[in-house]
Amino acid sequence: MTDGPEPGAADGPLWAGRLEGGLDPVVLRFSSSLAVDRRLLPYDVRASQAHVRMLGRQGVIPTDDADAIVAALGEIAREPVDGDATDEDVHSLIERRLVARLGDVGRRVHAGRSRNDQVATAFRLWAKDAAGSLLVSLRRLQAALVACAREDGELLLPGFTHLQRAQPIPLGHHLLAHAWALERDAVRLAAARDAADVSPLGAGALAGSSLPLDPEGVAADLDLGSSFRNSVDAVADRDFACDLAYACAMTFVHLSRLGEELVLWTSSEFGWATLDDRVATGSSMMPQKKNPDVAELVRGRAGTAIGRLTGLLALLKGLPLAYNRDLQEDKEAVFAQVDALDGALATMTLAVGGLRFDGVRMLAAAEDGLTVATDVAEALVRAGVPFREAHAQVAGRIARGERFSSPSAAEAVAARRGRGMPGRWRDQLADLEALVGSGAREPT
Repeated sequence: MTDGPEPGAADGPLWAGRLEGGLDPVVLRFSSSLAVDRRLLPYDVRASQAHVRMLGRQGVIPTDDADAIVAALGEIAREPVDGDATDEDVHSLIERRLVARLGDVGRRVHAGRSRNDQVATAFRLWAKDAAGSLLVSLRRLQAALVACAREDGELLLPGFTHLQRAQPIPLGHHLLAHAWALERDAVRLAAARDAADVSPLGAGALAGSSLPLDPEGVAADLDLGSSFRNSVDAVADRDFACDLAYACAMTFVHLSRLGEELVLWTSSEFGWATLDDRVATGSSMMPQKKNPDVAELVRGRAGTAIGRLTGLLALLKGLPLAYNRDLQEDKEAVFAQVDALDGALATMTLAVGGLRFDGVRMLAAAEDGLTVATDVAEALVRAGVPFREAHAQVAGRIARGERFSSPSAAEAVAARRGRGMPGRWRDQLADLEALVGSGAREPT
């Protein structure tokens, strides 16, 4: 039962007291963010519960009222968002439902709070969870690369520069290069998670409140690492969103490079690897085709991910402090960024896990008589020949059509024993297995 009119869709937006009349339906449809920010509902509920518990502790509202509001918010968190709801945003929807349950008691929820610090808090809570979830997905892909390296890592292939055969390396060394790139992405995602770990609640619209609030207590209640240091910055800051979008974009760049190599290696021209049928597609016209569409889609979506990051930076670059409605546009880009990366990580994990390699064709390319040319030149250096002269001698022999049978590709790899070198790729495997954890295949 209610003790008065419901705010929100029933009698206008939460700010309707300032303006006479209602919004034109065209403007309401244009300005509503509910379709996007509805996914913040559980996070907004958590933040609202922490805020209300604080209001009760501080004596701003009766503790019985605080308990009733917290309980009602818990019920609201379990309810679906109506597809035809016309609330301005998810925050309005929650408050409308709260007042529908509790009447004037429900209206106490917003004391000392603005939608400015409210949305920033919910967004940060979501971003912290999202970064943590992506870290788990990324570790699974690393584990797949590590398992693949452990299984087939001794196979030899030529490494490339300029997409030209360069020097022989073990397959494990090459696969682990991708895993190390993902490790840097893991560091960036962890940093994005930490950047989101700050509570803006208590900053209000921009200058706080004269009520006896306890922002630090709310931050602790929400398991956030700290509270804001400046109320204006608290509601204006979206660096954490940019950090997450950037971490996703860089991870997509690395996935795109891996995807490009899967496209090349599984082509008839290379013939070094075959994708599992579960992650390949065919042609509607050509019966013989087995296409690496998943790798191509990842490669394409990397471009879109870069665009989202650029758009978010452009959104922020001209805004005066503190809050501006432009910031409504931040969530859609970041939500899409996280969703796209989570799907790409899962798909690439399947693709890598199902790879089958043709060691004979790879070895033939590694032992083409040219990939050991540098080793031949270095043998002359060890005999006392200056490197530039040795380089010229070997280049001349190649120009005259000579190919080298010694050292072999395996011998060339074994000679490179420095830290991080191909001859010690199993040291890297052990390091990465420790980082990845139980997801990596156990030694046999």
